[in-house]
Amino acid sequence: MKLSAEEFASWDHKCVTLLGMSGVGKTRISSILEKHSWFHYSGDYRIGAEYLDEAILDNIKTQAMQVPFLRDLLLSDSIDICNKITARHLKPVASFLGKLGDPSRGGLELKEFKKRQNLHRDAEIAAMNDVPDFINKSQSTYGCKHFINDVGGSVCELDDPHVLKILSEHTLILYIQATHENEEELIRRAEKNPKPLYYREEFLDEHLALYMKEKNLPFVALINPDDFVRWIFPKLFYSRIPRYEAIAKEYGYTISTDELRQVKNEKDFINLIIEAIKRK
Repeated sequence: MKLSAEEFASWDHKCVTLLGMSGVGKTRISSILEKHSWFHYSGDYRIGAEYLDEAILDNIKTQAMQVPFLRDLLLSDSIDICNKITARHLKPVASFLGKLGDPSRGGLELKEFKKRQNLHRDAEIAAMNDVPDFINKSQSTYGCKHFINDVGGSVCELDDPHVLKILSEHTLILYIQATHENEEELIRRAEKNPKPLYYREEFLDEHLALYMKEKNLPFVALINPDDFVRWIFPKLFYSRIPRYEAIAKEYGYTISTDELRQVKNEKDFINLIIEAIKRK
């Protein structure tokens, strides 16, 4: 949604989508705004709680069934397993997405990995298509004045024009651009603690072939899952930047992580968006 600074300032029910890599501060600022009558819509939470809930639980139960003690309890309905995902605790989604490689190191074989990647993509598209309904619910059901859409870092990878149309028609899109120092910090974090990621299939196929050749590996099952994530993350990071920038150029506005870090309350956030609009 393109607005003038005056239009945004006077907008009675502000709706903003935060776009950017995981770790740039989207959830932090959303948590601050929650205290000021903003409804925090977490795309990743919606994915895990609604669209991948059954798949996540099936994956957990499959792992539990391999432990004889737990298997007996599950088969006799003596225990149950639930998915306790929250907007700030998204580990169930990550555990389902998994990492590619050696099964003995917790990796997934390529066919299963791609299956889960596709399920995640479909779920993320569905979660973004739900935004207009939740904007209405945020006001009519929850009594919140404004709406903040905290999207996953992979939204720029969906290549679904309908998603961008929905988000741009109903929200102001704000891209949080990492500074050079922040880029390096995010990459260091990924190297220290490699986490499951979503990849476009074309990107995955291209870089998997490069990795296999570089490491001289004949089979995917020989890949060290964590090593692959460490190797591919910087490449994924820099491949997403032009995608974010293209979305912001056509549909929204851009701020930096340094600017966002200075935001301490709702007033600071609104003033920052107004400045971003004026810049453009």
